[in-house]
Amino acid sequence: MSAQTRRLAVMAAVLVAIAIGFHLLTGSFLTAENLYNIAQQTAVVGIVASGMALVIVARQIDLAVGSLLGAVGVLMAWLQYTQGWSVAASLAAGLGLALAVGLFQGWLSAVVGIPSFVVTLGGLVSLRGVAFLIADGKTQPVSEPWLLALGGGIDGSLGERGSWLLGVGLVALLWGWQAVQRRAQQRAGGMPGDIRHELLKGGLAALAVFGSIAVFNAYKIEGQEQGQGLPLPLVIWVAVVLLLGFVARHTRFGRYVYAIGGNPDAARLAGIPVRRVMIQLNLLLAALVALAAVVAMARLNAGANSMGTGMELTVIAAAVIGGVSLAGGSGSVGGTVLGALIIQCIDSGLLLTDVGIGWRMVVLGQVLVAAVVFDRVVQK
Repeated sequence: MSAQTRRLAVMAAVLVAIAIGFHLLTGSFLTAENLYNIAQQTAVVGIVASGMALVIVARQIDLAVGSLLGAVGVLMAWLQYTQGWSVAASLAAGLGLALAVGLFQGWLSAVVGIPSFVVTLGGLVSLRGVAFLIADGKTQPVSEPWLLALGGGIDGSLGERGSWLLGVGLVALLWGWQAVQRRAQQRAGGMPGDIRHELLKGGLAALAVFGSIAVFNAYKIEGQEQGQGLPLPLVIWVAVVLLLGFVARHTRFGRYVYAIGGNPDAARLAGIPVRRVMIQLNLLLAALVALAAVVAMARLNAGANSMGTGMELTVIAAAVIGGVSLAGGSGSVGGTVLGALIIQCIDSGLLLTDVGIGWRMVVLGQVLVAAVVFDRVVQK
């Protein structure tokens, strides 16, 4: 078992311990309703954290993601409500704004040579101002039914049958990919991994998928006979994690990102187009922020300039807690799932135990510090 796998196993054990501990204190933490709400609430942070993981792996940082989310979200809602644009046109405009900002910040960091910390710190302040100026600080409601469904809620889920079908398809995809990888290793003359270890991983993956679906199907809103099933924000989040996980591990772009994070000078001397990769990373993260802005706007039923406030620190914390090293060169996209869930479970559990917002902020801040300390210990 690799060091990264062991670390993820430790984080998974911590998540389980947190959930059990809060359930013993409150008696309601592990209910289907609370877990359903946690999944929806974590999705926005999780989507952005999956992209932030690759940015940190490449020894960069982005402090402007929260402000960019607010600017993109309020722009899309303002175009729909005040300007009368169609939903599709407003979403395209929001994506365009996000990509323009990502391209500009990536150019400043990769080409001009300004540290990403400085560039995105300026973006954090400026884009929050842009979010206020777009609609003059006014909240802009949205009402398109299919758009609101993307935020979850009563109509924003797959239902029982759709959830089971998606779960079976996902498990079949994971098992098929395991078999493809094993055959590829054999054809290349390598030594495939222990078959028992592979079966254990496949079995645990299936147990996690089907167990989650059973929990979400158990959540029934009053007056409905069928369970809610998987919330759409969670489905979007899982799709993003699977896609970026594949990109990070099995594409040239992903190998370039890890090589740059391991040693930027060596990567440049090896012929890797460092500047181009860095700009592409910024564009990728910007696109994910735009997607998260759509989900956040749908959850709030509106676009507000306060959307995403403070989210940049939560996103970075999710990546670090999930095993991404701040020194760059190591970490995984999948680990951000555990990191985001740990943060949200702590926040939700403290809320259920009537802990005030001040103390919740104190605890979450120290959790980030503890994660960094743990990272340093592992590095040594």
